[in-house]
Amino acid sequence: MEQKPFNATPLLFTTLLISICSIVYELIIGSLSSYLLGNSITQFSITIGLYLFAMGIGSYVSKYLNKHLFDTFTLVEILVGILGSFSSLLLFICHIYTNIYPLVMYLMILSIGLLVGVEIPLLVRIIEGHKQNIKSNIANLFAFDYIGGLIGSIAFPLLLLPRLGYVTTGFVTGLINLIAAAIIVFRYRDKLRYRHFFQNILFLCFAGVLTFTLIGDYLTENLESGLYRDKIVYTKQSLYQKIVLTKHKDDLRLFLDGNVQFSSADEYRYHEPLVHVPMAVNPQAKQVLLLGAGDGLAAKQLLRYPNVESITLIDLDEAVVTLCREHPEISRLNEGALSHPKVKVVLEDAFTYLERAENKYDVVIIDLPDPNNDALNKLYTTSFYRLVKLNLVKGGVMVTQSNSPYFTKNAFWCIYKTVGEEFEYVIPYHVNVPSFGDWGFNLATDIRIDADSLRLPPNVDYKYLNESNFSSLFRFANDEKVDLEKIKINTLFKPVLIGYYEGDIGRM
Repeated sequence: MEQKPFNATPLLFTTLLISICSIVYELIIGSLSSYLLGNSITQFSITIGLYLFAMGIGSYVSKYLNKHLFDTFTLVEILVGILGSFSSLLLFICHIYTNIYPLVMYLMILSIGLLVGVEIPLLVRIIEGHKQNIKSNIANLFAFDYIGGLIGSIAFPLLLLPRLGYVTTGFVTGLINLIAAAIIVFRYRDKLRYRHFFQNILFLCFAGVLTFTLIGDYLTENLESGLYRDKIVYTKQSLYQKIVLTKHKDDLRLFLDGNVQFSSADEYRYHEPLVHVPMAVNPQAKQVLLLGAGDGLAAKQLLRYPNVESITLIDLDEAVVTLCREHPEISRLNEGALSHPKVKVVLEDAFTYLERAENKYDVVIIDLPDPNNDALNKLYTTSFYRLVKLNLVKGGVMVTQSNSPYFTKNAFWCIYKTVGEEFEYVIPYHVNVPSFGDWGFNLATDIRIDADSLRLPPNVDYKYLNESNFSSLFRFANDEKVDLEKIKINTLFKPVLIGYYEGDIGRM
């Protein structure tokens, strides 16, 4: 009797699906750990390293799986689908309610990685067992595997995470894994020993994961509320970061990737020193560049100077700017600064903008997030400050937010020394902001200035600053100082600032 030709096409499509799922699970765990714990380089390095190690173990273990290969492969796909589906949900819960997040993360990575490592060797042996077009089918198998990896790595940051968020993305990806298992069960049912068992299990798993997928937004909302002290009134995952707005009575707070950006109760204590100290050096400034500051609060302070003719605001995230322009309470807080005719908003990376900018500015104010990952670190390097200097007029002045000289003192003084590599005069200063604690800035210029000679610009309506407390901004206590000889310069090629920042945070 002639043997029926073996059709490997469904297996190839299955390979594409499981490869997409595999890379998405890896990205979910790495990015979620970066979001919850910070230090993206460490989190992704651990995730990738453990994942590859576990895949190697899975590949090795697969050689001992010799019987009922279709059944084994189906079981592996179901297990991966279930573990992957609940990965982000479980990690969120562990972070909020327990102290064992790292342990659970490692176990999750190892478990999924081990199972994923079993998949391809099993498929290769299934194809080899049928001895038809072996060379072509195996080549196609690996081609589909690599293509799936590419699709997953692109779809996660551009489509899945911004539209679905971490929790729902996990469930949707799990459904894809279960679909891969269903293809095996229904297309190769004659080769399954426990066909009816797998059909029933698949139905139950698919129904369960689909249910969780449909309530993913509800779960996300309730889980996120555990990360924040106050009630969440707005949340959005943009292409770049998680945006959360909370409110308690009259206190409105904006968080980006879990880090507070402002509190309406005391934002003026931060933004007045940020803006008016550099303006004290150059009170007749006409052209001002804001890097970051997408909330419009620094622009509000600048608009109090009638001589300022234009404010160019550079922010990467359109979602943040749109929220702060259109949200009625934030717009009221920033006094509609983002819609003011003097304010021009450019949606672009600050580093890229400075590389191609043609205008020169009297004042550059840098209000960027903390340097807790490699993407942000480049905005605190000698290369970046060199670009800032090239975009200043002669005698222009720059200021950058520099973290806390008390809580992250090594990071603060690292920024100070790094700025000093490019500017002749650097003046550190700080202010107490209840929402942040003791917070610092570094002002820089190439004209000789003395902090004691600076005076608060007149004819400006201040809520916090006055003549008596202005001079105190430039004085530091002994416990806010470090041995500068031991502090290194931060560069693109040696990003020491991330290590200082994470070390300081770890000691808090």
